[in-house]
Order: sequence, then structure tokens, then C-alpha cells
Amino acid sequence: MASYIEILTGAKVAGARVAVVGAGGIGFDVAEFLVDDGHSAALDIDAWRREWGVGDPSVARGGVEGVKPRPSPPARQVTLLQRKASKPGAGLGKTTGWIHRAALKMKRVEMLAGVNYEGVVPKGLAISFGEKREKGTVLEVDTVVICAGQESLRELEGPLGESGRKPHVIGGASYAGELDAKRAIEEGSRLAASL
Repeated sequence: MASYIEILTGAKVAGARVAVVGAGGIGFDVAEFLVDDGHSAALDIDAWRREWGVGDPSVARGGVEGVKPRPSPPARQVTLLQRKASKPGAGLGKTTGWIHRAALKMKRVEMLAGVNYEGVVPKGLAISFGEKREKGTVLEVDTVVICAGQESLRELEGPLGESGRKPHVIGGASYAGELDAKRAIEEGSRLAASL
């Protein structure tokens, strides 16, 4: 078992089969990190074009005519789980949520909703579904990553204050529950304007 912070910082390395508990923004980001093995195609134009089926506009009409997506295989088998019965990712941003859902679908991430977490067992993660806790099963996974109950990471605040600097804490560092990019951007803009 690992927290999302341990996975993203490299303190722990996920196995080949991973259950991600929590399908909010952090859960989606961690799932994408895991299937890409930390190497985002968004930082490599040629890899990005292959993944999404976008060609050179000087060769392919509109950059898409005759071009098919060729996603690289996922680095891991990932299952993304949430307790809510709603569609995983329904609460993601209106303008970018579809991209996150499509990227994980492209990498064959299984998304399960209405899940009850029954416990970590020797073979993986025991789950059931719905209020009646039906269809109990065990997801055979090597690693369970917890992306729920976020906590603010403020480890720099103390040392900066002690060094005579006045840190400003905003966004997820200030309040990590239900991370909200719009709120964080607003806080950053207001802070920048006040400095």
C-alpha cells in the first residue's frame, strides 16, 4: 500500500498491477502517471501525435486525415476505483475532464464506481459493490495507491519562515480536500496582485 505522494515522489514504486483508490483529480493524475511510467507524451510532440492520431498538417489534411491513434502500451495494469456510484471523472474540469477520461481509456484503465473497500488481502484488494455490499471480489494487484483523504503538504513552510522569509501558502498546500484548480489559480492571482 502506498499514498499518492509516495508514488509521485518515488519514495515507493508501484508494481505491475495497481488499484488506485479514489477517482478524483488526484486519482486520475496518478493513474495517468502509472500507465505512462512517469513519462508524459505531452512533453514529446512525436509521442503525443502518435498517441492521439495527429499527423503533420503539411502532410495529413487538417493533421488528422488518414492518421490513426497508436497509443503506446500501458506501463502497468491499473484499476481506478471510487465509492460514489456516479461515473468516474464526472467531477473533473468541464474543459479538460474528457481528455483525462479519454487518455485513461486509451491506456485500458478499468474504472469502477460504487465500490466498497473491504480490505487489503494477500492477493490484493477485496471489494464489493453498492449499499448491499454485493458481488464481492478480490482485485489481484501488487500495489494499492490511496488517492483519497488528501493532506496538505507544507514541509517548506517552517524552514522558509525560520530562514526569515515569509511563505504564502495557497492552493492544495493550504487546503487539499477536494482539490480545486480554479480556487488555486484565483488564490495565486490574488497573491501575485497583492505583492
